[in-house]
Amino acid sequence: MKTTSDNAQWLARSAGAVWHPCTQMKQHETLPPLPIARGRGVWLYDYDGRRYLDAVSSWWVNLFGHANPRINAALHEQLETLEHVILAGCTHAPVVELSERLAALTGGRLGHCFYGSDGASAVEIALKMSFHYWRNRGRTAKTGFISLSGSYHGETLGALSVTDVALFKDTYAPLLRQSAQVPSPDWRLAADGESPRDFARRCAHALEAHLEQHHHETAALIVEPLVQGATGMAMHDAEYLRLASALCARFEVHLIADEIMIGFGRSGTFFAHEQAGITPDFLCLSKGITGGYLPLAAVMTTDTVYEAFYDDATARGFLHSHSYTGNALACRAALATLDIFAADAVIETNRSKSAALTLAAAALAQHPRVRNFRNTGMIWAFEADTTDATFAGHFHQAALGRGVLLRPIGNTVYLMPPYIIDADEISFLLAATQGALEDCLT
Repeated sequence: MKTTSDNAQWLARSAGAVWHPCTQMKQHETLPPLPIARGRGVWLYDYDGRRYLDAVSSWWVNLFGHANPRINAALHEQLETLEHVILAGCTHAPVVELSERLAALTGGRLGHCFYGSDGASAVEIALKMSFHYWRNRGRTAKTGFISLSGSYHGETLGALSVTDVALFKDTYAPLLRQSAQVPSPDWRLAADGESPRDFARRCAHALEAHLEQHHHETAALIVEPLVQGATGMAMHDAEYLRLASALCARFEVHLIADEIMIGFGRSGTFFAHEQAGITPDFLCLSKGITGGYLPLAAVMTTDTVYEAFYDDATARGFLHSHSYTGNALACRAALATLDIFAADAVIETNRSKSAALTLAAAALAQHPRVRNFRNTGMIWAFEADTTDATFAGHFHQAALGRGVLLRPIGNTVYLMPPYIIDADEISFLLAATQGALEDCLT
């Protein structure tokens, strides 16, 4: 007779052996991690057979559900031909085809793809490439970077240098290069009666003032277009991107669009910067690029940047690599993901689904303890009106108890489900979210 659950057995084996990311491990003594045995569609299943709706897309990466049959089939086929080859001095069909298709999605304006493994590495690549561009052009004073207040761009040292979240940054401050922060156009910070667009313009004026003084020493501005994720799903009007792009062009400063979280349809357009009608100098992509299957990142850039490195001298080339650059399996997963976008009219379907979920969430939005209910594309967020410092953990556990995986950022609850979520699953998600809120606030 079984006396210990399968979940308990895996938790016991995991304890201590697995050091979890962004986690105070001591907290797992009372709030253990969720042991996951398998996934199917929007659902995750633990070892005891309970299921949980993956409302955070497994850290914002899963677009088309777990164990997606089309991505599975593509990976099985690729396994029979090539799993990986060094990309320094070699090339292969999946990386060529992926680069061509990504370039086409930008109308050819960003026609050069450099590959990494994850979002932070994409940011590192873009920062280094911008710095090296100016060096190759003889503008050696341009070594500084600007980011928005509350920005998050990753936790490696270069990416952390342009991140502005104290929890991640303060401990490692002695290891970091200094960067400058300018006001975020997060509309929650607008004055009473000030529209999101007017506030975006006011923040752009602050950027202009900074660039007037510091453009000679500034290599690039890095922004998370439309939604700043880790600072609490801070949303802003596309007017800020339009004005920032014009200012960067005027002051000869690169614009880096960090679309690691918001790219691949999450914003309501394939790339978020499309909504501003601009083209950045660098576009950082990861997370959803492989549909949530394998680590991959890409940095896309222009002919102008590429040509600054094209030379006989090796030292003028871009000196960056890692062993799994352009991994064939990851590229094939990305190609299968793009195939689904093309075959299923995903962007158009998402717009309808976004409107339906927003309408269905009316009761949640009007809850007396909900503040700033907001939506961009396939992202929804709100603040719980509470001073409880332990709210995030309690809400997470309450949602699990109702069959939903949610991970608040402080008192900000956000919903970012896979695109394949259906009407019944939307109803389940919203009921569970409102129920968990009642559990924690009563």
